Amino acid sequence: MFDDRSPIYRQIAERIEADVLNGTLRADEQVMSTTRYAAFHRINPATVAKAFQQLVDEGVLYKRRGIGMFVSPDAPETLRERRRKSFFTDVVDPMIARARTLGIPAADLVARINETFDGEGR
Repeated sequence: MFDDRSPIYRQIAERIEADVLNGTLRADEQVMSTTRYAAFHRINPATVAKAFQQLVDEGVLYKRRGIGMFVSPDAPETLRERRRKSFFTDVVDPMIARARTLGIPAADLVARINETFDGEGR
């Protein structure tokens, strides 16, 4: 379930973020409690609490005292905006650098992107 690529608390946070982005978790929906999450995945509750606190700090989750954690109403848009900002730096710029190394013209990249989008009906 968890791997060695990053700390477990970060993997938990990323999984919850992915669930928010794909609609599995919706705005104002309650998330599994830290105790239940820890028991289900057989991990330390402090690790789960750290992930949840990070998500609260980032505005993805909010706490209702005595009730639990919930998905923030603006969480999907907050996450999309944050990921949009890093998309070009993390994905597009390295792709362009690799294309240059391979001698692929910019026009070919643009054509491929357009073909892919057109093929998906966008």
